[in-house]
Amino acid sequence: MAVVDLPDPPFSLPKTIICAVFFMMIHLSLYSEHFKQRYNMPENPTQYQGRLSSLREELKKQGVSGFILPRTDEFQGEFLAEYAERLAWLSGFTGSAGAAIILQDKAIILSDGRYTIQMKNQLDSDVFMIDDMIKNPVGKCLEAHAVAGDRIGYDVWLYTPAQLNAINDALEGISIVLVPMDANPIDALWGDQPDKPKEPVTIFPDHIAGRSATDKRMDIAAQIKEQGCAACLLSVSDSICWLLNIRGGDVKYSPLVLSYGMLYADGTFDWFVDSDKVSQDIVDALGDAVRIYPFEQMEGRVIEVTGRIWVDCSSVPIWFEQVLQREKIKILDKGDPCVAQKSIKSATEQDAIRLAHIHDGVAIVKFLKWLSEPDNQTGMSELSVEEKLEGFRREHEAYLAASFSTIAGFAGNGAIVHYRATQESNADIRGDGLLLVDSGGQYQWGTTDITRTVAINRPTQEQRENYTRVLQGHIALASAHFPKGTIGKEIDALARKPLQDVGLDYAHGTGHGVGCYLCVHEGTTNISPRGEKVLKAGMLISNEPGYYKEGGYGIRIENLVFVIDSDDLDMLKFETVTYAPFAKSLIDIDMLSEQEISWLQVYSRTIHQKLSPYLSADLLEWLEEEMSVFME
Repeated sequence: MAVVDLPDPPFSLPKTIICAVFFMMIHLSLYSEHFKQRYNMPENPTQYQGRLSSLREELKKQGVSGFILPRTDEFQGEFLAEYAERLAWLSGFTGSAGAAIILQDKAIILSDGRYTIQMKNQLDSDVFMIDDMIKNPVGKCLEAHAVAGDRIGYDVWLYTPAQLNAINDALEGISIVLVPMDANPIDALWGDQPDKPKEPVTIFPDHIAGRSATDKRMDIAAQIKEQGCAACLLSVSDSICWLLNIRGGDVKYSPLVLSYGMLYADGTFDWFVDSDKVSQDIVDALGDAVRIYPFEQMEGRVIEVTGRIWVDCSSVPIWFEQVLQREKIKILDKGDPCVAQKSIKSATEQDAIRLAHIHDGVAIVKFLKWLSEPDNQTGMSELSVEEKLEGFRREHEAYLAASFSTIAGFAGNGAIVHYRATQESNADIRGDGLLLVDSGGQYQWGTTDITRTVAINRPTQEQRENYTRVLQGHIALASAHFPKGTIGKEIDALARKPLQDVGLDYAHGTGHGVGCYLCVHEGTTNISPRGEKVLKAGMLISNEPGYYKEGGYGIRIENLVFVIDSDDLDMLKFETVTYAPFAKSLIDIDMLSEQEISWLQVYSRTIHQKLSPYLSADLLEWLEEEMSVFME
């Protein structure tokens, strides 16, 4: 097994990057309670029966007998602004994935297996039925519960053509009609619906991005021309942020500007955005080639296009397809052209991301040292652990916000893959057990995502063996050399083999893409049994195998890695850019091969090299002791 060549001592970014703090500080508002996502019990469960009754009356007025409602917004984002939490308003269910099917005689809430317990706790079983959206997606569920002649409404801004086609396929041959609705009926009933966000737009500096917005626009414009199109419609917010070198604060955890755009073959760009967010400085920085329009003028601009329009029908709201078809404008259905380029980080983005991980590593070392001290464990809980970790990150001025809601799961809670501690579930951390902490930060230089599992007091031998197996899988993937053209599923088995050798496994992917001060889940590639995307040099991906014993404990070890060229020009390998120690007390060194020990030695020296300039004497002493087995 090849050993990863880890990078040299900390680099120096231009001083202009250090001075760039001021233009990002506006996003400190992301720290507020408004942006914390928690699973709490509804304060007044009976209110949802009234809301459901009102919705049914509204549907009758609009001539439909039912309504389908996904948990999403007009931009198909992972995290939603509060105004878009329509599913939560209607039902009380706050999971991050879900949908509602509202019929005149029944209401069904769908989500996946992560949220089975949460749905049972948050939903009134006398009002809502529960179903699994993986086993029974919306179309199949409609087939089972709707009746012939039903007219089912849907919001044309919340469904994509691809999603609607899947539902229609399930209903083929059944006389159930899907009816487009330009306005969401819930908005007419939600009296205190929050306003749409108006967080200011900021510039993401060219010297971090590595390319100017003009260069990016002209590059994509050349692709538009090659495809024989006049323009490309962009509806994914992180694509537009990447293309224009801008950032915002419209949603939790991801620095996005909610907007749409139309890039023309000549490189000019129509940006449809709330102009209140865009200062004159931003207008000047973007230049004359970027024309800013309110959302209200979007239809007029779209129908003026002469020629074929490139549209990603898997991400664009169906409203656009309906407008284009009505105007008989030809469509090229092809994936968002920004996605591939966004996934491959420039050299300066890579340097900036490494710097973000150095400072994140300092915060993690402070946290792990604090966690290891017995005096601090008195009165410790999952929520207090989250707050402490957030506090350590905030000590650095370049830290802007969490990149997702921290997972801190003790003992059996750690075995719930997407667990979120709440006031109701918050476990005291006492006695013997494993604590799994999955967290990340948005720094002005980049996005981090790290998981560490630690032993509170004494681990069992079973826990040590399974932790070591997870570590072996992590090392196997981190050490891999693989041919160019490799796809994610072709190397996923490397991380699973040490567990599978003893009949164990984990029911999630091994890796996902990560943005550069953008989305922590970047849908460009993944390492999983279903990963079909090609791995390319410059991609930032997570490496996070795990093991979960239901009711007992959870183990996950996660670092972020760059895909880089190997010494052999026809091969690729990974560079680990997360710098934080593993749990010494959980490693059974007798299980490790010489190659695995060698990798851990190199990694430990790299952590020491990267972090030691920023650590106080007591922190450095603790770090050296924690890694002492591999520092000899």
